[in-house]
Amino acid sequence: MTCLFDYTPTAPDWRLAWEEMDREYPWIRDMEGCAQDPEYHAEGDVWVHTRMVVEELLALDAWRALPAEDRRVLFAAAVLHDVAKPECSRLEDGRIRTRGHSRRGAILARGILWEQSAPFALRERVAGLIGVHQLPYYFIDRPDLERQAIESSYRARADHLAILAEADVRGRVCADQQRLLDNVALFREQMGELGSYQSPQAFASDHARVLYFLEEGRRQDTPAFFRPKSEVVLMSGLPGAGKDHYVKTRLSDREMISLDELRVEMDVKPGDEQGEVIQRAKGRARELLRAGLPFVWNATNIGRMQRGPLLELFVAYQAHVRIVYVEPPHHLLFAQNRQRSSPVPEGVIRRFLSRWEVPDLREAHAVEFVVREEG
Repeated sequence: MTCLFDYTPTAPDWRLAWEEMDREYPWIRDMEGCAQDPEYHAEGDVWVHTRMVVEELLALDAWRALPAEDRRVLFAAAVLHDVAKPECSRLEDGRIRTRGHSRRGAILARGILWEQSAPFALRERVAGLIGVHQLPYYFIDRPDLERQAIESSYRARADHLAILAEADVRGRVCADQQRLLDNVALFREQMGELGSYQSPQAFASDHARVLYFLEEGRRQDTPAFFRPKSEVVLMSGLPGAGKDHYVKTRLSDREMISLDELRVEMDVKPGDEQGEVIQRAKGRARELLRAGLPFVWNATNIGRMQRGPLLELFVAYQAHVRIVYVEPPHHLLFAQNRQRSSPVPEGVIRRFLSRWEVPDLREAHAVEFVVREEG
């Protein structure tokens, strides 16, 4: 399958290969015929809008002036920015709503590009842009404007997000188009003033950053004294990614809390309710944290909802937290899983893919990526 990045138009003609893409990608056909609320999208269905957005993006001088790699990222983000609308669309009180399509779209885009063997770093930049692509429209009206700015700076470059948002606004027919364009301009201005326009917001220390994202209402400049009592390594990755191998070869001197081993011990299958397994694991973690002993928490931890409570627990005991994220190529993951002594059913892995969120520095003192790419 051709990687979406390879369809990025280039000078001098900037040709868009719509027909070739339509034949190759089934998710395009899901967007075709997916209706939108005419108040915000009088231009037509999701795919009509998407094509308009991409065409507007290519016409922007700001996009054409970017390095080739950045153009590829923004092109893919524009094509995929509403990929989750068919799944998220609901008719409520006579109106078409698509709540959650940004977050869901980031997850879907990650899976699509992973299956296409897209480079990890570029893929994650696309997912980050999609996850916050609506922010510039409403940013200026948010009561938590500064927090939104700081958080989004760890997900996407604001200057690139503004280019995508401008194309998204221009690629639609709506009564408030000029207001939205004005909001995008204000987003550019505010992000520049906050110092988060081209890079993540700086913090005085890693611990100050961790506490900022853990504690609602905490200021960015609040001091954070930290003398760690232990270190916890939190493994993250899809089933079969190679987490066990990493632990055995790099962290064999530490105690490991393994949810897989606990499931075997407790006779709980991967697809069953995991509450008792997790509670037993947390009980052992508290013992180690109180004793100040370093350890590894080895589980999939594939979504922020799974990692968040663990981070809170570890930080509460003054532990330094390092997330190690492991990822192999698409075809290798399924092959490795089949070779395990207790393979995870592929249907379960597919369910993991539906909540797949790669960790970032909002979640830990340090994040290590162990990514094996094609070639």
